[in-house]
Amino acid sequence: MTSQFKIATFYLYRMRQSWTTYLKELLEIVHYFYFAPAYHLILEGILILWIIRLLFSKTYKLHETYKLTEKEKEDLIEEWQPDPLVPPVSKDHPSLSYDVVTGHKITINGKECINFASFNFLGLLDNERVKQKALASLKKYGVGTCGPRGFYGTFDVHLELESRLAKFMKTEEAIIYSYGFATIASAIPAYSKRGDIIFVDEAACFSIQKGLQASRSFIKYFKHNDMEDLERMLKEQELEDQKNPRKARVTRKFIVVEGLYINTADICPLPELVTLKYKYKVRIFLEESMSFGVLGEHGRGVTEHFGVNIDDIDLISANMENAVASIGGFCCGRSFVIDHQRLSGQGYCFSASLPPMLAAAAIEALNIMEEDPEIFTVLRGKCKHVHKALQGIPGLKLVGVQSAPALHLQLERSSGSRDSDMQLLRTIVEYCLERRVALTLARYLEKEERFLPSPSIRVVVTVEQTEEDVHNAVSCIQEAASAVLK
Repeated sequence: MTSQFKIATFYLYRMRQSWTTYLKELLEIVHYFYFAPAYHLILEGILILWIIRLLFSKTYKLHETYKLTEKEKEDLIEEWQPDPLVPPVSKDHPSLSYDVVTGHKITINGKECINFASFNFLGLLDNERVKQKALASLKKYGVGTCGPRGFYGTFDVHLELESRLAKFMKTEEAIIYSYGFATIASAIPAYSKRGDIIFVDEAACFSIQKGLQASRSFIKYFKHNDMEDLERMLKEQELEDQKNPRKARVTRKFIVVEGLYINTADICPLPELVTLKYKYKVRIFLEESMSFGVLGEHGRGVTEHFGVNIDDIDLISANMENAVASIGGFCCGRSFVIDHQRLSGQGYCFSASLPPMLAAAAIEALNIMEEDPEIFTVLRGKCKHVHKALQGIPGLKLVGVQSAPALHLQLERSSGSRDSDMQLLRTIVEYCLERRVALTLARYLEKEERFLPSPSIRVVVTVEQTEEDVHNAVSCIQEAASAVLK
């Protein structure tokens, strides 16, 4: 009884305290209303009424709609005049003046010239079979898909092209991209991430540089085609890995090179690279935009040129804008390597797919390459002929190997200023253009290039150029060099 009495007493005490507290608070509220200014009370009352109104009012009001008759709809359609997509321009506007490329001829400012500027190595750009296939695809599929491959951008021609490229390159699988530049620039960051290490030739092209930047990996540049310098770096890295084996186990290491370098026109020493790959346990990425459709008995690139097993290369990439007379690019290799890009290759996942017309053109170009492998022998012969003819021009030095289809002519002696060197070479190009020989300066984004190449004139070789064309071009370059470089 005593304990129950204590509990009852405790609860009565607590209730007394609670009522006391409530009374105090009520008195404070009454006191507030009694002494508060009138405008405060009016304002608070208005706010309370506004909140109540918001809580119980509808979010929108339905308005009566007026349905148009069919005649009224037709009248409105007749009256509507769409705004022009672009402002009106005159017929002589610079944008309407463009160069027309037809095979090994190019029309510049209304003047037909011999084309030594366009990357059309196999002459398929103006091939009738390729054009007819592209036209038939255009009529069947339309211009494009306007969607990425992973959504609604995949057509049967895309799958056929990937299958044909894998078969041509003798690899398990291939993947196509809609833009050549984005191919290797997307492939590198798909595999190499922050904390990984990439060993790169310092002459690597700009698309490789963008891929390296996107990967955010640790980049180590070795001297161009210098395998001793590369092995020195690999040994140093091996010693670092031995100090921290736990970190080394999760760090991926890559070597990124070009098969045929666009900036130097020479070939990578692939057999030595493969030896270093297995010795130091690194992966090789090979960019073959300049060597695909050029090197090798069947145009398969630098692996066929050296007789290297293609399975020794972890990833091969190339664009289809040089030899295949199309647009876009592709990567090929083992299935598990290629499949990874379908979810990680940014250019594949987020870009609209390759227009079916261009995929059909690339398929027909591959048909021609497979049916007529002699075309690669003809191209190599033309390259050797042009390489020999361009040697010994006074004031100019030739850069590149004899099997390269895009050679460089540089000044023997620099003026000491890059701008002055560029102006001298530009004058030579303009001199040749006046005499119906189209050449081009090698262009670079000077502020973004990691190792800026020397100024040069690029001379591009194709199978369509005749001996007479080559003779006229070389004679014109010699005359220009004599006139400009006095």
